[in-house]
Amino acid sequence: MAKEPMRVLVTGAAGQIGYALVPMIARGVMLGADQPVILHMLDIPPAAEALNGVKMELVDAAFPLLKGVVATTDVVEACTGVNVAVMVGGFPRKEGMERKDVMSKNVSIYKAQASALEAHAAPNCKVLVVANPANTNALILKEFAPSIPERNVTCLTRLDHNRALGQISERLNVQVSDVKNVIIWGNHSSTQYPDVNHATVKSSSGEKPVRELIADDAWLNGEFITTVQQRGAAIIKARKLSSALSAASSACDHIRDWVLGTPEGTFVSMGVYSDGSYGVPAGLIYSFPVTCSGGEWKIVQGLPIDEFSRKKMDATAQELSEEKALAYSCLE
Repeated sequence: MAKEPMRVLVTGAAGQIGYALVPMIARGVMLGADQPVILHMLDIPPAAEALNGVKMELVDAAFPLLKGVVATTDVVEACTGVNVAVMVGGFPRKEGMERKDVMSKNVSIYKAQASALEAHAAPNCKVLVVANPANTNALILKEFAPSIPERNVTCLTRLDHNRALGQISERLNVQVSDVKNVIIWGNHSSTQYPDVNHATVKSSSGEKPVRELIADDAWLNGEFITTVQQRGAAIIKARKLSSALSAASSACDHIRDWVLGTPEGTFVSMGVYSDGSYGVPAGLIYSFPVTCSGGEWKIVQGLPIDEFSRKKMDATAQELSEEKALAYSCLE
């Protein structure tokens, strides 16, 4: 029997990431090749014409799984009945802007969208925040949509996770699909901590630890970390535009694993509401290693943490605590 369509909201849908993301969703990359979808695309009034152009292209592509398209500048219409919300729209930091100015703009955007989601989305709607500062935007959304379970509000660190997998696969000259269980701890910012201490590579003689195979702690504790942390900036320098296709692809990975489950023995990185695990202050949206099953994520417990990792994990938690305080000051 054919499945009922799922309604997927993409905000900022006329932008770069949105333009890369909506065809992936319509092709079944996010929710599976047998899951029909109805796309809800939201953008701001100045982008209405461009948004309509994206809708025209979706019609022209004749995606078999795409059962409808809502393209609107009205937040209530966009949020009505959605099962999955991918929040790509936000206010980008412009040259000369203070962090507080950017935070203030995003707080007002996410406050309004939280209220619309809470009032109009489907029960148990899953929310993924992509727009930066992603962790803190997600926290604001959670605060202003109290009836959406805190477990259902997440932010994207899968892009950083995938970047880390890519760096390891290139260094070892192995398939990226043979590398697993890297971890991104903390904030989706340059303080994030890409951790390979639990990562393995599949080989003909079984799974081997990444640290053992690379056998270069100086690289793993230095250049590898900074490359992953600063990859977004490197792409902007090369393309003169920010990461779009990789961000869109990672958003699909995040939702797909959350909804359909992670493979046995594999964990992924998601920005989720901290419960105090690993000594991370509760009440932050912080990236942890998680497994997913039955539409629910669970933080992987009991991983040994060395002193080097502890310092990095605490530093990124400190930044998130400062961002949280800054965001709350914008509400006063």
